[in-house]
Amino acid sequence: MADELKDKEEVIDEKNTVESPQNDGPAAEAETGNANAPAVELTPEEQLAQAQAEIEELKTQALYKQAEFENYRRRTIKEKAELVLNGSKSAVTALLPIVDDLERALPSMKKADDIAAVVEGVELIYQKFLKALAGLGVKQIETEGKDFDVDLHEAVAQVPGVPDEQKGRVIDCIEKGYTLNEHVIRHAKVAVGM
Repeated sequence: MADELKDKEEVIDEKNTVESPQNDGPAAEAETGNANAPAVELTPEEQLAQAQAEIEELKTQALYKQAEFENYRRRTIKEKAELVLNGSKSAVTALLPIVDDLERALPSMKKADDIAAVVEGVELIYQKFLKALAGLGVKQIETEGKDFDVDLHEAVAQVPGVPDEQKGRVIDCIEKGYTLNEHVIRHAKVAVGM
């Protein structure tokens, strides 16, 4: 009797297994014919039409991306051109007050009897000019008593017969050099001891 019960349980388990398969994903749904995901075979013509539709959609997307990139490129070129044209605006704005000072000083110099007052006025304008340049990032290159540095100085003359401690050093500055934001824009022209 126990054997008969075991045989019946096995038959019942086999029926349950066949009648209610476990859901293993889309493949199982396609095999069982689930209403949520009907398994319809496409004909080769339908597959071709579907592939061509996807290709057209991808072509359209590529054209849009290409147009977007072209617009971006044009916009950046325009912005760069504007920067070049208007980049010197801050420099000119900083220098205009100095031009105004010079315009006021010129008539005064013509009428002045006191040369010392004229010199003092020109020195004040010169200091104001240097301050404006410093505000723009322009600095003078130090030369007095410095070792000759090819990155900062241009040797235009050599001075022979100097003491040993002056050899290879700047003896005289003929024309001042300048840096703009730590980049040399004009080398200092100097005489070097040898």
